[in-house]
Amino acid sequence: MANVDRLFYNPPMKRNRRAKIVATLGPASSERAAIENLFAAGADVFRLNFSHGSHDEYRARMDAIRSIEAEHNRPIAVLADLQGPKLRVGRIAGDGAELAEGSSLRLDLDDAVGDESRAPLPHPEIFSALREGTQILLDDGKIRLKVMEVGDGFAQTTVTAGGLLTDRKGVNIPDAVLPLAAMTGKDRDDLDFALSIGIDWVALSFVQRPEDVAEARKIVQGRAAVLSKLEKPAAIDRLDEIIILSDAIMVARGDLGVEMPPEDVPGIQKQIIRKCREAGKPVVVATQMLESMISDPAPTRAEASDVATAVYDGADAVMLSAETAAGNYPVEAVAIMDRIIARTERDEAYSAIMNTAHPDPENTAPDAITAAARQVADTIGAAAIVTYTTSGSTTLRAARERPVVPILCLTEKEETARRLVLAWGVHGVVTQDVRNFSDMVEKACRIAKDESLASQGERLVITAGVPFGTPGATNILRIAWVGD
Repeated sequence: MANVDRLFYNPPMKRNRRAKIVATLGPASSERAAIENLFAAGADVFRLNFSHGSHDEYRARMDAIRSIEAEHNRPIAVLADLQGPKLRVGRIAGDGAELAEGSSLRLDLDDAVGDESRAPLPHPEIFSALREGTQILLDDGKIRLKVMEVGDGFAQTTVTAGGLLTDRKGVNIPDAVLPLAAMTGKDRDDLDFALSIGIDWVALSFVQRPEDVAEARKIVQGRAAVLSKLEKPAAIDRLDEIIILSDAIMVARGDLGVEMPPEDVPGIQKQIIRKCREAGKPVVVATQMLESMISDPAPTRAEASDVATAVYDGADAVMLSAETAAGNYPVEAVAIMDRIIARTERDEAYSAIMNTAHPDPENTAPDAITAAARQVADTIGAAAIVTYTTSGSTTLRAARERPVVPILCLTEKEETARRLVLAWGVHGVVTQDVRNFSDMVEKACRIAKDESLASQGERLVITAGVPFGTPGATNILRIAWVGD
């Protein structure tokens, strides 16, 4: 997208919903035509999963996304999801080892092929965190072990829930904070590459403590926004600190649901969303949203309800993983998610929930202005709220209020417009900075009309900061009429 003032005959595509859709790219959606079809169906953010694929593949997908962005004149956000310290057992003999309930299993650092009595666990950091009675989960919790004895580089366990253990299955230890950095050597290499191709968001996997986020921020140095994936119970224990240090949060229900009782996950999801909204940080709900659509052309009723619940909770975005990366119906999955969100947001109960749940503004001029903007827009029946922003902070404050009208974000920074794609209700436009107050009002009215967010005779509520271009200095609220 060119960073120029726009008088366009071809305005960006306007979504008829507020919550956003994150679509994961993969073998089923790697070609430009496939990515464009996902975008047309409703995908706002594209996720590059660095657990699978090569740098060459990511670069090609990034090039396709930016080409689509330029053609459709709409900011598109790209999220680089780092693999993180995924723990796995080593090799197991034959077709796997059948572990019987009540049997003994030794875990150790020896890389020899495992069997029914022992298995390699090539992660020395784990053993220092184990204690007698610690629970170890294998293969997404299908197999459960209890630690009976811990020694130097080994643990003797009893199988409490048996099953077939095969090569490279995942390991979860919900009862311990593991002495693992959130970023591995592979993650650092992947992050350097992702930043070099201009990704907008970086997602940190298996965050356990705020220090994990701080470490990543030092490396990123503002070149991308940082999203923390909450997959470990330890992260929930320090949720407030992690939110403060993060630019956004993901409720990654896959590993979270393995490491804590499934009945706890819905309440945790609501808690995370509520706290993120209070902090004005975007929050994404992910994992198994429409999982049946990996193989089926329509979701289950339970899945549709799951997506709707996340929207009712106030999530900024919902994410599709294997549904779009490797499924048989990637475009259909995005299209039905788009319809579910739009239908949920039309429900009268949705507006009532958003109004009841919106947080009190902080004791600052910017918060007072944005809270007032929502109220004024509702009172006068405005067509949209317009925010002028450099850093994005003004727009995020407006999104936190969950107004009933769209939020038109005007910014001269391409990277700001792209990052804000993840935020609830935001429709971003890159434009030249305003010169004075009257220029601000004229430009807001013209662009709102060009973007089909307002018609002649309708009113806008405009917020900005003076002096113009000063980050975080929102101090003006103006009502304007859209003219010819």
